Amino acid sequence: MTKAKQDKVRELMAKTAIVLVSPKFAENIGSAARTAANMGIGQLILVCREMPDREKMLKLATAKAAHLIDNLEHHQKLGEALAPFSWVLGTSARQGRKRSTVNSPRQLMSEILPQLTNNRVALLFGPEDRGLANAELRYCNQITTIPTVDFSSLNLAQAVAILCHELHYSLLEATERNTLPKSVPRQGDKQALEAMFGHVEEVLQTIGFLKNGEDDYWMKSIRQFLGRLGLKSKEIKIIRGVCRQLLWQDEQKSHSEGKR
Repeated sequence: MTKAKQDKVRELMAKTAIVLVSPKFAENIGSAARTAANMGIGQLILVCREMPDREKMLKLATAKAAHLIDNLEHHQKLGEALAPFSWVLGTSARQGRKRSTVNSPRQLMSEILPQLTNNRVALLFGPEDRGLANAELRYCNQITTIPTVDFSSLNLAQAVAILCHELHYSLLEATERNTLPKSVPRQGDKQALEAMFGHVEEVLQTIGFLKNGEDDYWMKSIRQFLGRLGLKSKEIKIIRGVCRQLLWQDEQKSHSEGKR
């Protein structure tokens, strides 16, 4: 691979971040940092109450990844951590009625690679004992399950390594063969999307589409549908504008009926 192509891979990988939600062991954070450094990922973000022990993280990170530990971004809330990202890939080993069918990491890479040029991408991982909860998975544009045989539980550091390798290998291969997918335009970030989803949910409640007990189920499907479209900031504003108008008309109708 030429130096120009190697630089291109480094440039795109650096736009990716690993986001760990409530990790139980500082050593796993250090291992995640080491993987990130090996694959050229530029940022490590923690979502937890308190910062883990720095020395334990550094022990597994090694000197090569010490800069990621020193520059850890720490948040109390997941929404705040993901606010600047446009595309989020979440990991889950659990499936059920409220968790739609998911693909393996390798199957999803063709959808992630086009995002890297103009958008920030986050790889999202849950705690070792339970993984990501439904409320956390709602932020994801895509959800993936790492294929295993019978026993589906993987160590957090192992899961991080597998996803990072799949992304790095797919990018290397596409760059070497000059088959990188056409990049998609810059999209709205999670902060803008969450505000839009709030408006959409309020409208659907107002018109009676959402009913108690089924709100989470339907909103999850709506989130996944709209999330996978890759809406631009302008498009998000248009949808919010439509929602505001619908809510305003309902309010005016209620006032008129109240005066009768």
